[in-house]
Amino acid sequence: MLKFKNQNNLKLAILSTLILAISCSEREKIYVDKKYVKPKIVKEASSDFQSPEESLNSFYLPDGYKIELVASEPMIDEPVTIAWDGDGKLYVAEMNTYMQDIDGTGTKRSISKIKQLIDTDGDGKMDKSTVFIDSLLLPRMILPLGDGELVVNETDSYDLWFYKDTNKDGVADTKKRVYGHGARRGGNLEHQQSGLLWNLDNYVYTTYNPVRFKFKKDTVISEKISHMPRGQWGLTQDDMGIMYYSTAGGENPAYGFGQPAQYGDFSHKERLREGFNTTWPIVGTPDVQGGLKRLKEDGTLNHFTGVAGQEIYRGHKLPSNVYGDLFIPEPVGRFIRRAKVTKKDGLKVLKNAYYQTEFLGSTDLNFRPVWSQTGPDGTLYVVDMYRGIIQESNWTREGSAIRPVIERKKLDKNIGKGRIYRIVHEDFTPDQKPALLGKSAKELIPFLGHRNGWYRNTAQKLIILKEDLTIIPDLKEVSRDNEGGLWQKWFGDDSKDYGLERVQALWTLEGLGEVDKELLKEKFSDKDPRVRITAIRLSERFIKNGETDLLKEYEVLAEDTSIEVVNQLALSLRYSDAKQSSSLLKKIQKKYEDNISIAHSTKESLKENNEILNALKDRVKDNPSKKSVLRGYDIYNQLCITCHGENLKGLPKEDGSLVAPTLIGSKRVMGDKTKLIKLVLNGLIGEVDGVDYGVMMSLKDNENQWIADVLSYIRVMNGKDAVSSRGDVRKTRQKNKRKDYWTLEELEKSK
Repeated sequence: MLKFKNQNNLKLAILSTLILAISCSEREKIYVDKKYVKPKIVKEASSDFQSPEESLNSFYLPDGYKIELVASEPMIDEPVTIAWDGDGKLYVAEMNTYMQDIDGTGTKRSISKIKQLIDTDGDGKMDKSTVFIDSLLLPRMILPLGDGELVVNETDSYDLWFYKDTNKDGVADTKKRVYGHGARRGGNLEHQQSGLLWNLDNYVYTTYNPVRFKFKKDTVISEKISHMPRGQWGLTQDDMGIMYYSTAGGENPAYGFGQPAQYGDFSHKERLREGFNTTWPIVGTPDVQGGLKRLKEDGTLNHFTGVAGQEIYRGHKLPSNVYGDLFIPEPVGRFIRRAKVTKKDGLKVLKNAYYQTEFLGSTDLNFRPVWSQTGPDGTLYVVDMYRGIIQESNWTREGSAIRPVIERKKLDKNIGKGRIYRIVHEDFTPDQKPALLGKSAKELIPFLGHRNGWYRNTAQKLIILKEDLTIIPDLKEVSRDNEGGLWQKWFGDDSKDYGLERVQALWTLEGLGEVDKELLKEKFSDKDPRVRITAIRLSERFIKNGETDLLKEYEVLAEDTSIEVVNQLALSLRYSDAKQSSSLLKKIQKKYEDNISIAHSTKESLKENNEILNALKDRVKDNPSKKSVLRGYDIYNQLCITCHGENLKGLPKEDGSLVAPTLIGSKRVMGDKTKLIKLVLNGLIGEVDGVDYGVMMSLKDNENQWIADVLSYIRVMNGKDAVSSRGDVRKTRQKNKRKDYWTLEELEKSK
């Protein structure tokens, strides 16, 4: 294991760090670790496969941290995501057909697997493996429920399937669809949903799709939510259920965490500290989409690109100053960023925890971190797809900047492997595996206050699935326990966060259908602001029903000493139609007009529904293509918004440039409809109006109606006629023989 070791004069290094500490006084202590020495960059590394033991020697971590192998090939192959059940059995989803050659031949074969791994001797390494499910099409989301129960989603589908192992042999033997959308999920596999995250609020969320789910014993209830953050690969939450999204397509490492997702996407530009998007790999990155402009002089990646599988660390077996930090894997740059989540006037802001370096970096070109997660043992797990190519075939086609590099480095030959690691610290011993599945609902209650967030959330989920209403008095007792006496009674230990235990108990009550108005009124004055915030959110169900007796309490909460409590009140008041609510919102708005979060919350809560959608409906009310345009609006907000922005004018980057060109006033959008269809079918490469935005992917995998709908929406937003019908797309598809991307010059010359 290589660490940050001082290889130069110790006195000079200490003097340098002291100067750095003075010049960077606003940075936290961890920036100026006196043992920190920036690792030497390997500009041109070999692409040869390394054994797991050799790969372990390619990693750099801060002093005190170590990385340990949990599982590797042949036990696992092409892993993409993981999840534990309540007894610590680890489920691993594999995409066994992903980019098996440079053209992605055979990608859509249904031969992928989900495996169940078990550590039988408690040494932290998996030593027993079974194929839990086989014959899958690129499984992308997994959610363990009870013993031997797993919910699964596959690529090209919205459906959720419930699998169960009834005879406890590690292999699922029953299968039932618990959610069906009725339509095929089209599009590039990199731009489909991820997540299936059981949130603190008892809804299960995914990325991209504007829908959330509630799981009961035998049913799944879906609910549509418009204008949630979209995200791409990976979804995580903090202690209050705030979710963190990222997009590789939009090169956006973290967003959507300004407020709970159901209130909409609040991704303020101040959320990332200046310079946050600059990256600091330790190995040259020749295989980056976009070519040389994406590299520094030393050959390393200069900006986030393939961000995936982020995680808010909520464990208890790493140093306490790591708790609540956001870890962001970057598989193109072969590193993991550690970001500190800071707050200023209630606004969350991310900053790199280290000065011009990353938490974890590797010089192994096949290291592809695509997922990270807090483990039940309290450590941080990392899923390494361990392969040569990480980009899907849309980005490796003839004419792309990356294809010659893949061929030169022979990255297309590196397939069929995979590793799972855990990051530990020398001062802590990881916990043994959990044993929650056999416990009754009452026996699970103490774990709602566990120091490890994995335990808290898993216990809450299992209690709700058991539907044992006899424990409601016990949960109410916990929610009233301000001193932690119950935890001491159960475990003889007071080293925990009693406020979070009360938060978790209140949400568990909600999950069991017990939201007690009198209890919430009591919790409005709880000494912990997080509990007050929770009580406000839970009270929304009463004001949605037109009840006004809580408004007196709301008047008091509007004067709360916590800005975050006031902000939550401003968010929740949107559900009340009472005049007093509007008056209170305006009062809050005036008092906090200079606060970014509260100004946004009050403005949105005072809005009358969705202004963009309302304007669109008014524009197309007499249009024969109305249904197509409105479907296109939904499609745009699931996919295109991550690059072209909510207003179709392009999503701004940190430096003010755009991720993708504006669609408003675009000659391509407003011009020949057939050429627009051809552009979307094949994708686009090269400059657009003098700017090189990189590659626009092909959307040909989508159905004709899908393409007609989204293009109709975009054209109508430009004041033009809709694309007539799916027949127009079908005819263009049949006549269009081109296989590669278009350039604008070639497109204009085409017939």
